[in-house]
Formats: sequence, C-alpha cells, structure tokens
Amino acid sequence: MTDTTAAVPHPLLVAPVAPTLIKLAAPNLLGMTATTAVAIAETAYIGRLGVEPLAAAALVLPLIMLMGMMSAGAMGGGVSSAVSRALGAGDTERAEALARHAAVIGLGLGLTFTLLLTLFGRNVFALLGGEGETLRQAVLYSTVVFAFAGAIWLSNMLASVLRGSGNMVGPSAAMLAGAALQVVLGGALCFGWGPAPALGIVGVGLGQAITGTLVTVILFLLLRRSTARVKLRLRGPLSRAHFEDILRVGAPALLSPIQTVATILVITAIAARFGAETLAGYGIGSRLEFLLVPIAFSVGVASLPMVGLAIGAGDVARARKVAWTAGGLAAVGLGVLGLLLSLFPDLWVMIFTDQPGVRKAAAVYLHFVGPVFAFFGLSLALYFASQGAGKIAGPLAAGTARLVVVGVGGLILVTVQAPAWALFALVALGMVVMGGLTAAFVYFTPWGPRPLSKVAP
Repeated sequence: MTDTTAAVPHPLLVAPVAPTLIKLAAPNLLGMTATTAVAIAETAYIGRLGVEPLAAAALVLPLIMLMGMMSAGAMGGGVSSAVSRALGAGDTERAEALARHAAVIGLGLGLTFTLLLTLFGRNVFALLGGEGETLRQAVLYSTVVFAFAGAIWLSNMLASVLRGSGNMVGPSAAMLAGAALQVVLGGALCFGWGPAPALGIVGVGLGQAITGTLVTVILFLLLRRSTARVKLRLRGPLSRAHFEDILRVGAPALLSPIQTVATILVITAIAARFGAETLAGYGIGSRLEFLLVPIAFSVGVASLPMVGLAIGAGDVARARKVAWTAGGLAAVGLGVLGLLLSLFPDLWVMIFTDQPGVRKAAAVYLHFVGPVFAFFGLSLALYFASQGAGKIAGPLAAGTARLVVVGVGGLILVTVQAPAWALFALVALGMVVMGGLTAAFVYFTPWGPRPLSKVAP
C-alpha cells in the first residue's frame, strides 16, 4: 500500500546535490571521528595494563572491526538502500516493514557472532598466535564484547534505517553521546575510578557492551517517535520478499570488509619478508588510510539514501549525478591530503618514530601511495552509492581485483627479490586498479531503464 503523502516528494529528491551531500556528510564525519577517538583512548587504557593485555586486545580487535564493518557498512548499506528506495517510490508502509525486518536480521546475525565466538573464540585466537596469559585475556575480553554482539548489530541496523530515511543527525548524535560515555565508562571500569571496580581489560569490554546497548535504546526511541519519517513498528508480519530486498544488497556486501582485511593481511605478510624496517614503515603509512576512511565513508553514506530515493522515484539521472558528485568529493578530499603527505611525509611519520630506517621506509610508502589516495576515496564513495542503487557486484569485483593484484604481484616481488619500494608501488597500483574499475563498473552498469529518446512533434 502506498502512503497518501507520496504526492509530497522527499526533500532529498529535489535538494541541490553537492551542498546536500556536504550537509549530510558533516554529522557522519563527526560520528566517525568520535569512534576513532574512542579506539585511541581504549588502546591507551589497555596499554597501561601491560604487554599481555595489549597483545590480547590486538588479537580481538580485527574481529571487532570486522563485525563493525559488516554491520554498519555492508548489511547496514543493504538496509539503507532498501528503505530509501521504498521511500523514493512513495511507499512508507513498505519502508516501515523493512525497518522491522532489518531489526530481525540484526538480532539474528548478532546472536550468530555471539555463538561462534563463544564456541570457537579460543581456537581462533590461538590460531592467530595467542598463548598463555595473552590467550586467556583475549578470551575474557572477547567473551564480554561478543556477548553483546546482538546490541551492536541491532544499533547499526537501526542507524541504517534512520540514514536510509535521510536522517543523518540522529545516528551521529547517538554515536557522539555513546563515544563520550564509552571513554569515561571504559576508563572507570578498567582502572576503578570512583566507586567502579577495577576490572582491567574486562572493564574496557564492559564499557563497549554497555554503551552499545544504550545507543541501541536511543536509536530505538528515535524510530518510535511520532515525527519519525520511518517508524519501527514491532507488530506485523515477516515476509520473504522484504528480507530479500535487504539481503540482495547486504549479503554480497559482506564480502567487502573481508576483502579489506584480507588485503591488509596479505600486504603485511609480504612486507615482513622485506625486513622489520619495511614492515614498520608500511604499518605507519597504512594507519593513515584508517584515518582517511571516515572522510570517504561519510560522503559515501550520505550519498546512499539520495541515490536510493532517486532510484525508487525512477530518476536514474539524478541517482547517477549524486554518485559521481560523491565520488568526486571523496576523491578530491583524500587526494589533496594524500598529495600533501606525499610531499611532506614527516608531518605524519614523525608522530610515530624517530628511527631513520623506519622513517625512510614510511616516507617512501607515502611518496608512492599518497598521490593515489584519490582513487581510494573514489572507490569507497562509489561503493556506497552503488549500494543505494542496489548494484553492488561491480565494486565488489573491483575489490577482488585489488586483492589479486597485491597478492600475485607481491609473490612475484618476493620471488625476484625486488627492492622494498617496489612493494609500495604495488600497493599504489592496487588502489588505482580498484578505483578505476569501480568507476568503470558504475559507468557501464545500468541502474534502471534507459530514458526514451524524445521524438520531435
């Protein structure tokens, strides 16, 4: 049933593209920056506990990051895409049904993470090299965090419903409030500030779990307000068609974070073969990518509902205009910063080390990779725009191509005993391939029926 208010177009269907993207991206960037600040604070807390807790956290962190990327960027993108396309078609009732189905998916996948990590967490961390006290603390930390995986998944599903309706402020405000609470709560429960018990690394995990639960409650209340554009209605049927609408974008997109983690692991393994200084230099340079990702992520997530609404309304030309504008903004933003640090690498490298060999390796990395960060930003922004259009296969193929280029090329470099700079050139080539192929796939993939040519009267 189509909502009778469909005659009034959604504001994002008629707003000017570039200013609206920037306006929507701003709160997302604040939220992502706050999340990064929390990660830094928690690392500092755990670092004060000693080497073994810090090593334990390093074992668990990749799985926490993987869950976050899967729930917020991958499946969350599928939710935002489906909701925005329904709103673009004027079908508010369908959008609200999709919100209910998104909550079910979030709870189901969250419980899956809880079950898998409870049963096999120790084996996974042992496989990653954990042993003795480090392994014991990793299991404790993981048990606490992933016991609340359902809340983390659900919070990202609800945030994605809000973003799909065009509400970027609500999720970002919840993230900011949650970040502030998590920094205080994690420190208090870790060190025993005030009346709180000193629980060490378990306290940091509890801070994450409690904050994730409270953020979920806040987002739930936002979706239950009478003024919400899309309301979360708990009662109602569940249908296969609604699950498929979300999963046909969200399920394949789960491959993207796996590609990202796999690419990083492959490059790290290859860099280690070139020596400790090359590995350390790569580590310093690659950290910059994690700080630049929020810029492209913020623009990309802002483009997703605008594209989805336009596709739902049948305005393919506007959808493509939004996608290319978002890609251009992300490319320029990351490209300028990358070029600056390519020319002046010490602005970044000196923050982490004063070792001459490591500084030289990191500087060489930035000389090669910095100028092509523009392709990295272009690829990420177009990936999210493609989610909005429901056409995710091309960007996923481009990510796979990057992984193949880096993996195969790295093996060749090791075999022929190439110099270390050749590895960094290969990393740059991988980014160019991913960005170029993503753009090509978006350009050539139909996003809807081609407009009929006008016939002269």
